Amino acid sequence: MFGLTSLGRLIALPMLAGALLVTPAAAKKSSVGGQYSISIAGFKIGKGTLSLVMQGNAYSAKVSLAPAGIGTLFSTGKGGAEASGWLVGSKVVPSRYRMASRASNLDFYVNLKQGSRNIRSAEVAPNFKPNPERIKVTNRHKRNAIDPLSAALMPVRSSKDSLGPKACSRKLPIFDGWTRFDIKLSYQGTKEVSGRGYDGPVVVCKARWVPVAGHRPSKASVKYMARANMEVWIAPMGRDNVLIPYRISIDTKNGRLLVEASKLNIDGAGSDRASR
Repeated sequence: MFGLTSLGRLIALPMLAGALLVTPAAAKKSSVGGQYSISIAGFKIGKGTLSLVMQGNAYSAKVSLAPAGIGTLFSTGKGGAEASGWLVGSKVVPSRYRMASRASNLDFYVNLKQGSRNIRSAEVAPNFKPNPERIKVTNRHKRNAIDPLSAALMPVRSSKDSLGPKACSRKLPIFDGWTRFDIKLSYQGTKEVSGRGYDGPVVVCKARWVPVAGHRPSKASVKYMARANMEVWIAPMGRDNVLIPYRISIDTKNGRLLVEASKLNIDGAGSDRASR
């Protein structure tokens, strides 16, 4: 059965959660809180909680994952992550990222310090076992890279771009502490969703996972992920120029992995797309 630790590694985490930042009181504030359901082949295996707070151009996020449904029969894994940083124009500039989880009697930990879209330092546990085939992660791979949680925050240059092709026109360069990979998005269309705390349009993006470093090219899982069908639906998070994932689907050998919002509370001051 697909484990929750594997889930967190394969998707550049679709869910966000946040804590209030100390920023000027006059700065515009937006927040998202809620729950996500995780299923595979139609069977629920996990659940996640999220919350995201933006005040001015600063963001802070947290997310947690735990088994649910039949997932409790196959996995005792659980964990969480947190990240913070700033938006500079249409770019996300993280400052820090931490992740801790436990699965299969192993503890996983990542602590990234970031600046100017570069990974400045990384602490991880456990480390990969030495393998001559593994593509080494160098300092070059850590430049112009961001953490998985911050990558789920997708700003656009202006609100008129938020529900069209430009929302998907991006490559997400992600470093998770062990591996460096890209998520390439391309526009598929729009859909209307309702009944889960957000009523309105979502942009549908096709996604492709591209390994860069830290992986072993001959591994079957790497080859499969590189050609797997993936789709991401993104929705305004209370500001018309910032979107977050509403749903992520990935075709796996065990069936379709689906991470989807089950309950959202979106509060965007001044936005007409807040939940209702």
